[in-house]
Amino acid sequence: MERLDSRTVYTNPWMTVREDRVRRPDGSTGIYGVVEKPDFALVLPRWAKGFWLVEQFRYPVGRRAWEFPQGSWGRGAGGSAADLARRELAEETGLRAGTVTHLGHLFEAYGFSTQGFDVYLATGLAEGEPDREVTEQDMVHRRFTDAEIRGMVLAGDIVDAPSLAALTLYALHG
Repeated sequence: MERLDSRTVYTNPWMTVREDRVRRPDGSTGIYGVVEKPDFALVLPRWAKGFWLVEQFRYPVGRRAWEFPQGSWGRGAGGSAADLARRELAEETGLRAGTVTHLGHLFEAYGFSTQGFDVYLATGLAEGEPDREVTEQDMVHRRFTDAEIRGMVLAGDIVDAPSLAALTLYALHG
């Protein structure tokens, strides 16, 4: 597929939406709407019997849900994906990891977005105080057993696609 031209439709500090005019292999033309967002890190904080999760209100879907700590670098900040994983874990839960192990790189929604994410397993955890951003002021965190997490997935309490994909990567590495 060939991009013929592109125009920015909308931009804010967190994303850019563009519309690309494309030519398909058969010569026909069409458009793609593309959401450009920076990559993020997602952390699986492992304790002896399960994982730590965070819960917060997600405005676009109008509900609270449990998920793994995750986030991207803010404006003007940067570093490695592993550095980002450690920062997000400490910021959202107060946990510090002795070891972070990269499990893989995935894409959030590659049918319409450029955003990818790196999944890290965090072990050797030490507890501390969270240092959450203003947008995370309603966030809570706690640890769950593996059995509780399975139940939460089946009950629809964990509906975050990246978190579910990360659990799959963990199970496959296990």
